[in-house]
Amino acid sequence: MITHYGSEFISKDVDLWAYWNHVTLDFSRPGKPTDNAYIESFNDRFRQECLNEHWFLNLDDAREKVEAWRRDYNGERPHSALGNATPEEFAAQGETQKATLDGDPEAIKNGLAYSKSC
Repeated sequence: MITHYGSEFISKDVDLWAYWNHVTLDFSRPGKPTDNAYIESFNDRFRQECLNEHWFLNLDDAREKVEAWRRDYNGERPHSALGNATPEEFAAQGETQKATLDGDPEAIKNGLAYSKSC
């Protein structure tokens, strides 16, 4: 798991959890958020749009609100980095393309398919 040196990630409890769950912690360089710009961008958006917008009354309430945000983020909201498709639409396009390239006769005829033996 790649993370930064924030206090929430350098505690003994996190280290112990990682050890027991066979997770290797890999820390980005201090002061270098560009080491993982995508997750930094996501974390900022999640913080602004979900965490800062809600009071969580208990763990179940937090789970419900975070899940509602996640569903909106992945299923309803277009992302410019994905050609203005939602992540779900983008993933579906990839599955369709993969199925086409994996042996569709039309794709083979048009030279779009590849051989699995390559």
